[in-house]
Amino acid sequence: MQFHLSAAAAGDSAGYLQVDVVSSQNNFPIPDASVTISPESAPDIPLEQLTTNSSGQTENLALAAPPLEYSLSPGDIRPYSEYHLHIEAPGFKPVDISGTEILANSTSIQNVRMEPQDDNAPINNDIIIPDHTLYGDYPPKIAESEVKPVTDTGEIVLSRVVVPEIIIVHDGVPTNASAPNYYVPYRDYIKNVASSEIYATWPHTSIVANVLAIMSFTLNRVYTEWYRGQGYDFTITSSTAFDHKWIYGRNFYESIAVVVDEIFDNYLSRPNVKQPILTQYCDGKRVQCPGWMTQWGSCSLGEQGYSPIEILRYYYGESIYINTADQISGIPISWPGYELTVGSSGDKVRHVQEQLDTIATIYSAIPRIDQDGVYGPATQAAVSAFQSIFGLPQTGVIDFATWNKISHIYVGITRIAELN
Repeated sequence: MQFHLSAAAAGDSAGYLQVDVVSSQNNFPIPDASVTISPESAPDIPLEQLTTNSSGQTENLALAAPPLEYSLSPGDIRPYSEYHLHIEAPGFKPVDISGTEILANSTSIQNVRMEPQDDNAPINNDIIIPDHTLYGDYPPKIAESEVKPVTDTGEIVLSRVVVPEIIIVHDGVPTNASAPNYYVPYRDYIKNVASSEIYATWPHTSIVANVLAIMSFTLNRVYTEWYRGQGYDFTITSSTAFDHKWIYGRNFYESIAVVVDEIFDNYLSRPNVKQPILTQYCDGKRVQCPGWMTQWGSCSLGEQGYSPIEILRYYYGESIYINTADQISGIPISWPGYELTVGSSGDKVRHVQEQLDTIATIYSAIPRIDQDGVYGPATQAAVSAFQSIFGLPQTGVIDFATWNKISHIYVGITRIAELN
């Protein structure tokens, strides 16, 4: 992956920014979009202007960021820098984003959805990203039981744990009827929340432990139909007092996204408890929460060499364990349970070739391939190109994360194209 270095001076701590631009109408990438990047403190003084490629992506730009150590222990200095983005493309309404966060040694992905000029949606497309929860001032979580009562009243609709395709996020407290609801793909929701609540600079094991806690909490809300059982029409809220902080339009981090893509079908269980555990936590600096995980404490344990499950058991007890959902919604054909690579053949290979070739009609950087059911060098090259575009390790091998990402992108571009 190529990095552009002009916006961060030699000797600066630097983080990296990639901007991905798609049409809100069909999820297709927008090439030749102009992206102007400025410091948030001086949005009228451009640092750099980039242009998106055929995949709707800019190159990775190095940007000045505070020193790495600021994000590895609690303190009063903001550990990330903030930038202002202005995006323009012919035939689309311009977009301004304030507050894109850049952490040292981390790659930030800023997704941008642009509305066509002739769309009747509101003209104001501006996005304002507020402070990260570990730096800003947010209400602490209101304590709840980690296991919800299950009765025979019909309140619990699901008989097994299913990863949903979509999370309906109510952007406010539950009782705020004027707050909008957003329909968010499950994995994108988890990436957004994790990027809002922990720092991407933390040890890998700390990131995994926190992502598992976020997913388990979310799947508890899904499984128990917690809000629908109270008469609401959403899955979860964006209020830290009730749920997790989800921020409309915010950037997420590559290191967090890779973890989510690898383990998004996991959650946390206890023996003889069917539902995912409502794994609550707090920061451990401004708010103390005995019996819950603390985010800063999880970072410290990761630095000491603790594994994800060791971090989780340190806080939630030895009976907590990692489980796998029975089903993933929105996937046309489920993961075969083994990797596909050069030499593989059969219906599973043909299926993924068909999806990849369809994606290649939209993302022209992916070479077109025959759907012959044989995993040869051409399929390997197409898989590697796909992985490069969508932030996966470029192995040329279809593993769990790659299989499900291909399915996710395929469904996204074909379903909306069919509706239009």
